[in-house]
Amino acid sequence: MPIKGSCHCGNTQFEVSEAPSGVTRCTCSLCSKRGALWAYYTPAQFRLTTLVENVATYQWQSRTVKHHFCAGCGCGTYSESPDWSTGKPDFDNPRVGINSRLLDDFDLDAVPVTVIDGKNLW
Repeated sequence: MPIKGSCHCGNTQFEVSEAPSGVTRCTCSLCSKRGALWAYYTPAQFRLTTLVENVATYQWQSRTVKHHFCAGCGCGTYSESPDWSTGKPDFDNPRVGINSRLLDDFDLDAVPVTVIDGKNLW
C-alpha cells in the first residue's frame, strides 16, 4: 500500500510503494546535520507528486548523490544515488533515499534503525 510524505510547507510531496521495514541513520557530516532517517527504494517505487520546480538540489564533493530539499521550507526530502550496499557505487542500480521523518501516518518508532558510520567511510 502506498505511503505519502511531504515537507513542512507541503510544496514538495511524494509517495513510495510501501512503508519502510527499517531505516538508516548515517553519521556523515551532511546526514548528521540534516537529522534524516533514510528509507531506500528503487526509482520505480518512488513518485514525486508535486512539481519538480519545487525541489532544490545539493551535491557534495564527488557529486555522486543528489540531495534534494524543498525550495520553500528547506526540508531535506529525498536523495538520488547509486546503490552503495557493497561499499562502492553501483550506478546500474540507482536508489532513492527518502527522509522517513516526512512520512505521513507512519510510526517511525516501530521500525529498527541501522547506523552507518558515514563519518569514517566516505
